[in-house]
Amino acid sequence: MHNEFGGSWTQTKIEILEKYAEAYLHIMSKQKFHLTYFDGFAGSGDIKIGNEEDFKIIAGAAKKIVAIGVPRSFDIYYFVEMDTQKRDLLEYALKTIRATNNISVVAEDCNVVLKRLAEYLRADVSRKALVFLDPFGMNLNWESVEILKGLGVDLWILSPTGVGANRLLKKDLKISEAWWQRLEKFFGIERQVIKESIYDEHLETDLFGSRTVTRKSTLANQKLFEIYAERLKTVFSLISDPYVIVNKNNSLMYHFFCASNNASAIKIANDIVKQYNKKSS
Repeated sequence: MHNEFGGSWTQTKIEILEKYAEAYLHIMSKQKFHLTYFDGFAGSGDIKIGNEEDFKIIAGAAKKIVAIGVPRSFDIYYFVEMDTQKRDLLEYALKTIRATNNISVVAEDCNVVLKRLAEYLRADVSRKALVFLDPFGMNLNWESVEILKGLGVDLWILSPTGVGANRLLKKDLKISEAWWQRLEKFFGIERQVIKESIYDEHLETDLFGSRTVTRKSTLANQKLFEIYAERLKTVFSLISDPYVIVNKNNSLMYHFFCASNNASAIKIANDIVKQYNKKSS
């Protein structure tokens, strides 16, 4: 069993994370911190790139990060994967790469496990973590991100601004209560704020007179990213420029970026992201 099909951007996302992890470990090798790598939506270890007729299988982020050993490795690796079959495959694959007892793979809700991570880091300031969150759909609650505030965390997150949030925000504003609740949980803000940011009111005149029409902004994807970025700035002091992911029709799908309280971390992230945004432009 492999993760569902991804585009070429999937491989790029993994490369960005891997390069950052290598730089992170190089810097941390000169300091006496206890380091945790945390992946909240880890998958099976392998990913299909392409489509059913023409695809290749690549190693996922989990395999890539666990394989890094020079100049040092992480002290703890913690992977969360809700699907028990994928969890078992991932655990076997990772322990084949690194046969140690410091790798944990659990089949739980990432939102629950992030709270445990926060408690663990808060108990000792010498504990630092590199956190990777690539949520399935919008199955990441804002409060689970907010709980990382003030901790020694560098966070890489794939924000589903295009394929997730934007699709829920219908042009006609006919949005179900369940979808509004999902949006509110993801962004951590009330729906009225989202409405005011994404929708505009226009006065239209026809044969029957004037009426107010509500229209969704043509820049909805970008505005959704800006909303999420601003929310993250209430948790982390800095965020990097995003790696902007589009589909074959050039429609925006995701933003992949780093959040940290460390200026050097953001500089490294920006330098890496810049390389890949140039390639895709």
